[in-house]
Amino acid sequence: MSSPPMVVGVDGSESSLLAADRSADEALLHGSPLRLVYASLWQRYEGAAPAAGLSRPDERVMAENIVGSTAERIRRRAPDLRVTTEVLPEDAAGALLRQSRDAFALVTGSRGRGEIAGLLLGSVSLAVAAGASCPAFVVRGDKAGLEGTHGRIVLGVGDADIDSPAVRFAFAEAQLRGFELDVVRAWRCPSYETVDHPVLADGPAHEHEAQASSLLDEALAAAVRDHPAVSVRRVTAEGPARKVLLGLSSASDVLVVGARRRGSHFGMQLGRVAHTVLHHADCPVAVVPRGGGSASEGATP
Repeated sequence: MSSPPMVVGVDGSESSLLAADRSADEALLHGSPLRLVYASLWQRYEGAAPAAGLSRPDERVMAENIVGSTAERIRRRAPDLRVTTEVLPEDAAGALLRQSRDAFALVTGSRGRGEIAGLLLGSVSLAVAAGASCPAFVVRGDKAGLEGTHGRIVLGVGDADIDSPAVRFAFAEAQLRGFELDVVRAWRCPSYETVDHPVLADGPAHEHEAQASSLLDEALAAAVRDHPAVSVRRVTAEGPARKVLLGLSSASDVLVVGARRRGSHFGMQLGRVAHTVLHHADCPVAVVPRGGGSASEGATP
């Protein structure tokens, strides 16, 4: 039985070329084939398919040129990688979400060819990260993060991440790469629990930090047992999780967060943590779907 493919959305933009390069490296690392997908509703704008003997719509020709040139780029980068291409007359986000059902992982760039200049994250990338059935990588960040030179993965842990798919994914990725893994649980001490006395002030804060540490131990127990070779650093930090994770992303190669699955056609819902890191992280972000209907999300808000 063949391995499920790594799927990457391409559109000819610089962002999608970076995503294609990263997806090729990931596919080689995981022993998966790579599928390049270009999707666009060109028929809506160019009319119905032409009669026999006439040229195809310009957008279709451009799409095939883009996937062909991107495939050639990948073959030069990874000659031994099996690469296939698809050009689909569909909405890009919908097509990629459908592809995610049988993919090992789905990869997009941070902004597409038609996105408004200055956007932090494109609409297709955000929709894919929010709704994919498999782990979704959004390739973004600074040069060091994109090149994978830090040797470190960061995982945000929330209330529902007891041996969660995100935890298992992060440990498997760290083991495969030989990277260190920072596992983060942010905590906050409500203002009504603090007091003015300097000795008593440490009481509530210490309790919240101890609870965060205990949750990390519980969340990681199975993964630590299954991946004894992974070097794990447990991080409990006071403050909003999104700010803590963004700070750590500057020295990371991948930032992993979980996203909850809703029991409706709306798919996953991204909370503030995932939404913020997708827009601002200094490294690629992997959003891993979580089953069930929990309202909690990576590393707490």
